[in-house]
Amino acid sequence: MSVQERKQRERAGRERLIVATARELAEQQGWDAVTTRRLAERIEYSQPVLYSHFRGKREIIGAVALQGAAEMAAALRAGASAADGPRARVRALARAYLDFAERNPAVYDAMFRLDGGLAFAKEDTPEPLKDAFAALLENLGEVAGDGVHPALFTEVFWAALHGLATLTRAGRLPPGDAERRVELLVDRLAVV
Repeated sequence: MSVQERKQRERAGRERLIVATARELAEQQGWDAVTTRRLAERIEYSQPVLYSHFRGKREIIGAVALQGAAEMAAALRAGASAADGPRARVRALARAYLDFAERNPAVYDAMFRLDGGLAFAKEDTPEPLKDAFAALLENLGEVAGDGVHPALFTEVFWAALHGLATLTRAGRLPPGDAERRVELLVDRLAVV
């Protein structure tokens, strides 16, 4: 291995450490606790080293969001693939989405609530974000209904899931009806 390859590997390792540490700190104490000073202390590198990887907290949030999008896409596909039939796949997809949001609140915030400097719904949208949307579309397109554009239906279904995730987490919805909400969403929106 050349010196250049070793340096690149070490750099990639530091970057993964920064992102993992930011994510861990955000999940434990919230995003307000994630500062470059605190990250530098936790990873035992100087702040200039941290800044050589990320220009600041915004880029770190973006990196966590991209990682989260890849994880969400995998969770959505895994959930849907375990179900049999279109309606069951949509129900499993919805459950996988809501479970991901509940298990990873700081990552979910990085993806959808905080400014990570990422473009959504544009040509320059990063691949992990496109793939997370594709994971929804793959299973929702077949239940959109006649004359309904599958991507538009997916956006509406996604918005409903996001609303459920956000309102549930904020304590605005009674916790006992989570499954009934998913059933209602699937029954009223998905055409099979």
